[in-house]
Amino acid sequence: MAQVIIDAVCTGTVEQFGPHGEPSAIRKSPLSGSVVVNEDGFVGDEHGDPRNHGGAEKAVHHYPFDHYRLWQEDYPSAAHHFERPAFFGENVSTLGMTEATVCVGDVYRAGTALLQVSEVRQPCWKLAHRSGVRELPLRVQQTGRAGWFYRVIETGSIAPGDTMTLQERPRPDWTLLRLLMLLYTTPLDRESLREMTTLTELAPRQRSIADTRLTTGRVEPWARRLTVPGVAPLPGLDTGSE
Repeated sequence: MAQVIIDAVCTGTVEQFGPHGEPSAIRKSPLSGSVVVNEDGFVGDEHGDPRNHGGAEKAVHHYPFDHYRLWQEDYPSAAHHFERPAFFGENVSTLGMTEATVCVGDVYRAGTALLQVSEVRQPCWKLAHRSGVRELPLRVQQTGRAGWFYRVIETGSIAPGDTMTLQERPRPDWTLLRLLMLLYTTPLDRESLREMTTLTELAPRQRSIADTRLTTGRVEPWARRLTVPGVAPLPGLDTGSE
C-alpha cells in the first residue's frame, strides 16, 4: 500500500481577491498543529464561492508539491510564487503522490480521517490573477498538474507529519491523469466518456460532464472559468466550442 508524509496542512479565510472585489479564500496558510476535518472540510477553512468550491464532494483539496519545481522552471519570473505550499489553494501538500499515481475513488487514511478521491480540480482564473501569469490556469489544465479533491468518509484530525496510506483502490484503470486527459485532451472520446459515466466514485457533477458531451457531441466552453474577469480570453477560448 502506498504511503506518503503530509508536509503541510493549509486553511484560509475569505477576503476580497479578484479585480472587482470577488471573494476568495485561495490564500491559505500552512498550520503547525492538528486540524479537525469533517464532511465539509477542515474546520476553519472558508470558501468565497460556495457554488464552485467546498461542499461534500470538494471537502479537501490536495495539490502535489512535486509540481512546484516544474512551475518554477516554466515561469522563472513568477518562481517566487512556487517556493512553498498553498499557492494553489490546497489544503494538503505532499511529495510522492501525483495525478499519475492516484486513481478515481482511492481511499486514504490521512491522520485519523478517512478520505476518498472524488474529483479532479478544474482550474480557474484565480490562479492567473494571483500569479500574474495569464495562461497559468490553461497550462494547469493542459499539463494535468491540476490536483484533486476528497470527500470525507470518516471525520478525524490531520496534522503536518501525519501519513497518508492507501486503503482501497476500486478503479485502478482510472488514474486522475487519464481522467484529466479525457476532460481536456481527447474530450470527445465517446467510448471513454461512456465509461466515465459509470464511475460511481466520481462526483456526480463531474460525471455529468461526460453525459452532456455524449448527448450534445460538444465540449462545454472553458473561457469564463479560465479568464480573469474583465480580461480578454486567450486565443481559442472565446468561441464557446473549445
